[in-house]
Amino acid sequence: MKAKLVEFIKDHSAFLKSESVSLIATGTTGSRAEEAGFKVMKLLSGPLGGDAQIAARVAEGKCNMVLFFKDPLAKHPHEPDINMLIRVCDVHNVPLATNEATAQLLLKAISLPS
Repeated sequence: MKAKLVEFIKDHSAFLKSESVSLIATGTTGSRAEEAGFKVMKLLSGPLGGDAQIAARVAEGKCNMVLFFKDPLAKHPHEPDINMLIRVCDVHNVPLATNEATAQLLLKAISLPS
């Protein structure tokens, strides 16, 4: 779902390239986002611990939202890491979008005037 996630951030680049937004991503996804013109802090590849690094940032209060598009029809070799990321987001009450529809709702919600 990396390509779909990169297309999503490109579609929402006006907001996601703003000064108030910092993007972090696992290795390959981060590289693809950089190729699309985004400034991204790249972490390790997901299977090599990148999902755990993102989860750690969530637990430390350094991450306000997670967009992690997950293919519901595919088996992921690092499924336990993905489930751990989802659990950490739930434990720390951090919004998590695993599909485009939820990601759109989250971005709309945070871009509304307070």
